[in-house]
Amino acid sequence: MTAKGTFDLVSVTPQPPLHESDGVSIGLVTIDKTWHGDLTGTSVVTMLATATPVENSRSYVAMERIEGTLHGRSGTFVVQHDAVSDEGAQSLSVRVVPDSATGGLRGLRGEIAISIAPDGTHSYTFDHTF
Repeated sequence: MTAKGTFDLVSVTPQPPLHESDGVSIGLVTIDKTWHGDLTGTSVVTMLATATPVENSRSYVAMERIEGTLHGRSGTFVVQHDAVSDEGAQSLSVRVVPDSATGGLRGLRGEIAISIAPDGTHSYTFDHTF
């Protein structure tokens, strides 16, 4: 199955860097989101991010707990993010953590592709199975 829609970044809360040395910093960021479309609900992201002296080279890993309704089925699930920007060349993987889903979403598996339009709109395509 495929779910599509958009999401809003409701709040982005960076913490002071955990480690900083030679222009490289590692920090924690918390993000609250609202999901729209085939997946409706809210989520909280806990992100560990690294910034380097090269403007377009950075990375992050994150865990995100989503609570909502997907194609009429309600519950929660967790996704794991792994992202790298290597001088602007980007890769991103967002996968459902196996057996993390609850309620009507129990058994959920899948991957979410995220795109950001020039106007800043965030959209998703969520290929999934139960």
